[in-house]
Amino acid sequence: MAKSSNRLVSLDIFRGMTIAFMIIVNTPGSWTYVYPPLRHAAWNGCTPTDLVFPFFLFIVGVSMWYSFKKYGHEINAGSLFRIFRRMVTIFAVGLFLAIFPYFNRDYSTLRIMGVLQRIAIAYGLGAIICLTVRRQYLWIVAAALLLLYWALLAFLGGYDPFSLEGNFVQKMDAAILGTNHMYKEFGRPFDPEGLLSTLPAICTVIIGYFIGEMLGKETPSGKTVLKLLLLGASSIGLGLLWSMLFPINKPIWTSSYVLYTAGWAMAVLAAIYFLADVLRFQKWGTFFTVFGMNALFSYFLAGIWTRLMLFIKIPVGDEKVTLYNWFYSHVCVPVAGNMIGSLMFALIQVLLIWLIALILYKKKILIKL
Repeated sequence: MAKSSNRLVSLDIFRGMTIAFMIIVNTPGSWTYVYPPLRHAAWNGCTPTDLVFPFFLFIVGVSMWYSFKKYGHEINAGSLFRIFRRMVTIFAVGLFLAIFPYFNRDYSTLRIMGVLQRIAIAYGLGAIICLTVRRQYLWIVAAALLLLYWALLAFLGGYDPFSLEGNFVQKMDAAILGTNHMYKEFGRPFDPEGLLSTLPAICTVIIGYFIGEMLGKETPSGKTVLKLLLLGASSIGLGLLWSMLFPINKPIWTSSYVLYTAGWAMAVLAAIYFLADVLRFQKWGTFFTVFGMNALFSYFLAGIWTRLMLFIKIPVGDEKVTLYNWFYSHVCVPVAGNMIGSLMFALIQVLLIWLIALILYKKKILIKL
């Protein structure tokens, strides 16, 4: 059957693809040697790598529609407890990753936000909105939030309101989080997963929920695929049109970026849905399904393993290098050279995490954060 245990096969495959790509772009052997499509855009623009995070939030939204069916898609004690538990758990796991393995660190400089923290907030607030607002009005709420976010940045920012130096996102996050608790890799305190820019990210979740309802209520068919493709193309077009006024930008998660990436998410899901749920050709996606069944846990495990590789030191002559650098320079580079070796390193990390996910998959163990 195309559906099993109330799950879309295509959704598990898509989720697994996204997690695999997340690991690849997060763990190159060397950041000096990374192919351009595997890098984020410096500021404005969108590379394939910039699609990964919004794809996952879109998938969160689609999955929500299926997971909340047993609560009647309403706010009640059961659904509220589920939302609160998952929100707190995912946020706490994100903070743990930020700390691990340096538990005796200076907590006055701990970065509070991050990928999992944004997922937690976007999921929690997005779920509450989706369960309290009538379905026919959800698109109005999403549009209002995207317009509100544009207005905040356009009118409360500096001379160049969508730049690194002049954006209102940095000012708001600094006021709430404090500059010591923000990301520093942009050359100044600025958090690409900050609080204010999570507002439009919630809309990515809402769009996913809307698509989840559409797929959940329709029998898999070419007509559904076409509808999904048309919605995706429209969203991409609207995003590009809005980008003339509000640039497509991942770090500040602009409203045009939301529409543009959601459109591509619909297009990719449509292709996978056609193969896996309409044609029922699913074996090709088994590798990704293994990841998709324990997606957040796989991401968490990859984060733990990466931090351990950077923590463990290997003696090399009179010096010590991290296990991460040693494996890249002594295993991958001799075999494939700098550039291909860097990609090879990332692919090996994917395979290592996949093997653990495979054990869980074979034992039918689902670890839900």
